[in-house]
Amino acid sequence: MVSGQAPETLTPAVTPRPPALSISRIRHAKRASWIQLLKFCIVGASGYVVNLIVFYALIHWAGAHYLTAAVGAFLVAWLNNFVLNRQWTFPTGGKSPMVQATKYMVVSVIGLAINLVILWGFVRVGTDELIAQAIAILAVTPITFILTRSWAFR
Repeated sequence: MVSGQAPETLTPAVTPRPPALSISRIRHAKRASWIQLLKFCIVGASGYVVNLIVFYALIHWAGAHYLTAAVGAFLVAWLNNFVLNRQWTFPTGGKSPMVQATKYMVVSVIGLAINLVILWGFVRVGTDELIAQAIAILAVTPITFILTRSWAFR
């Protein structure tokens, strides 16, 4: 201890970290994070279009039930999104594509489960199936981005 110095001044001041989803953290995010979010949204938009086209085709041309159509559309859109996210949004040189695909599938299945609950709820109250699917996909997007970025492509 330095003579004359109080013990409480010997420890360095620690700045508290803001909570994970705080406004301050969002405001101070690095430019690269915003670009990654933009890329994720572009990939998601392509998957959104793929999902809705396949969903529509399965219902109207194949006669599938809307929940079955949602799962089929999910699988096609998942493949589209995985390839684009792996190559463009979250490029990670030496990581195993199988490990990433497995983790991304887990994230996507969580998103699908939430999507199906939302879809079912909207259809149950009389919303058109295609509109309900569109709303459900948009509602799930923030959750899947956070999980994809923080775990699937890490």
